[in-house]
Amino acid sequence: MASHPSRRHSPYVSDQKVTRHPSNTASTERHDPRPLAALDPHGLLVLSHTLLTCAEQSEIVRLAMRHVSALGPYHAEAGYLATDDGLSRVPDHDGGTPTVDDTGMKELGEADGSVSVPERSWSWAFGLRGAGGLLGYLVVSSHSEPDEQGHFLLSTLVELTSAALSLTVTRAPQHDNTGERSRLRTERDTALEQLDTVRSELHLQNTVHETLTRVAARGGGEDAITQALYELTGLSALIEDQFGNLRSWAGPDRPDPYPVRSSTSQEEMLSQVAHEAGPVRVKDRLIALARPRGDVLGVLAIEDPEATADEHTMFTLDHAQQSLAQELVHMRELTEVELRLRRQLIDDLLEGTDETSAYARAEAVGHDLQRTHYVVVVHWQGNAATSSFIRAVDQATATTATRPLITRRGDRMVLLTEARPDDAVYAALANELGTPDGAIGVSTRCDSPEGIPRCYQEALRALEVRQNSRQHTGTTFFDDLGLYRILGPGNDLRELEGFVREWLGQLIDYDAGHDTELVETLSRYFDCGGNYDDAAAMLTVHRSTLRYRLQRIREITDRDLADVESRLNLQVATRVWKIILGGRGR
Repeated sequence: MASHPSRRHSPYVSDQKVTRHPSNTASTERHDPRPLAALDPHGLLVLSHTLLTCAEQSEIVRLAMRHVSALGPYHAEAGYLATDDGLSRVPDHDGGTPTVDDTGMKELGEADGSVSVPERSWSWAFGLRGAGGLLGYLVVSSHSEPDEQGHFLLSTLVELTSAALSLTVTRAPQHDNTGERSRLRTERDTALEQLDTVRSELHLQNTVHETLTRVAARGGGEDAITQALYELTGLSALIEDQFGNLRSWAGPDRPDPYPVRSSTSQEEMLSQVAHEAGPVRVKDRLIALARPRGDVLGVLAIEDPEATADEHTMFTLDHAQQSLAQELVHMRELTEVELRLRRQLIDDLLEGTDETSAYARAEAVGHDLQRTHYVVVVHWQGNAATSSFIRAVDQATATTATRPLITRRGDRMVLLTEARPDDAVYAALANELGTPDGAIGVSTRCDSPEGIPRCYQEALRALEVRQNSRQHTGTTFFDDLGLYRILGPGNDLRELEGFVREWLGQLIDYDAGHDTELVETLSRYFDCGGNYDDAAAMLTVHRSTLRYRLQRIREITDRDLADVESRLNLQVATRVWKIILGGRGR
């Protein structure tokens, strides 16, 4: 079961101590050589000295009000002190028109709460309290609700102001009996102890911010983030992708081999964590998801089998997750830009482009066009060129020498690759897509960018021959086409049509007029090497029917099928008619 580690009881003021992790305690006790401004960017430590040495309660509230704007986009609307007659507004030096209704403040009944301030979407009355109860109020407004850090800073200011007001009470002459002095000393000590806790927590959180900001500025990547998280918490840190594959580990006890979760278990875990706000405990891990735009880009976790993680650990993990999310978004954007540039490059190469610019563009995306290449065209029945099909092709060719350039052309994928694909690529694709019903066409070798358009036509030709053959699945190389290379790209289509009309025109016209299939019969007869039984089986007709059709072909064409020259020309004509002309002419 997932569970949240302990959190603050109030969204604004914390009365809990921060438990320092052993790995950080020493650093907080040593003298820090950095300037005070670096340790206290919001001026709270300097303000604490001023507040605690001030003896006038009204001045303490005014000091706090003037410091509100230093903490962020906030404005102090009013300050109040608790008196025997109720709440008394503390006059500010600017003398502006009051924006807070005093009657509304009385309705709070000594509790913190929202108040109405014109033109402000968020306004809150923070109670200033001591051991004796309510000492006053500090009313703060903003155009939007503060984030986690804003809440922390405002709460710290409220605690400092409350402690300073409590100390002024100890200086009052009416508290001269021994018991009262003892109580006030205890209250003072408690206030000072709370101040020390706040200072310590502020220092630890500044350390987290500075460390992760430094990691981001140096561009250290995922390994630098896990290493920083390990050093800040003392617990082993890791990053997984959304599928549960380990990407980075820092700290001891790294599993080897790393355990692989089933896709179902991974999806359940991601759903479980996504439904909660902030880091979530799942078994021995505290897990935070990097999902800046809703999509899970990665998983950041720390190993905590002893459940020693405290509030500081949670704060560190949450902020490290934000750094990881920024890193993963940056990497995704770079990847998308690279893919777009690579796709544009191969598209231009297939159409024909200037060699000088082609070499420069290829070098910019890390592809060496100076090497020998092959053009490969892939088509899989029932699989349009979707992202899953692209991913399958990319994975099937990932074992080649270098990463190929890939683009889409209709429902086909086109690759420009250094390695000449073998039958293993087809087998890998069939396994990945779950069906063998696909074909691959491969060109001859290409030694320069200017030859790529020709090789693209060769790969298309090889694919077409494969898809129109009896064994229409598998890989076909243009080198192996034999006679079909002569009838391939570069031939004049009108000459081919004329050749077909010369040898098959009478049969084509007869088929068109009598709704017969004599041309197809002749083509299948040649495909089977003149074997009657095989040809009849392929045509799904009786042997005697085949004999009758062949006799009709002899009569109509006045050609002798036993003559070697006539037989060769008829066979070539049927091939051209079926493959190049696509059966046109009927």
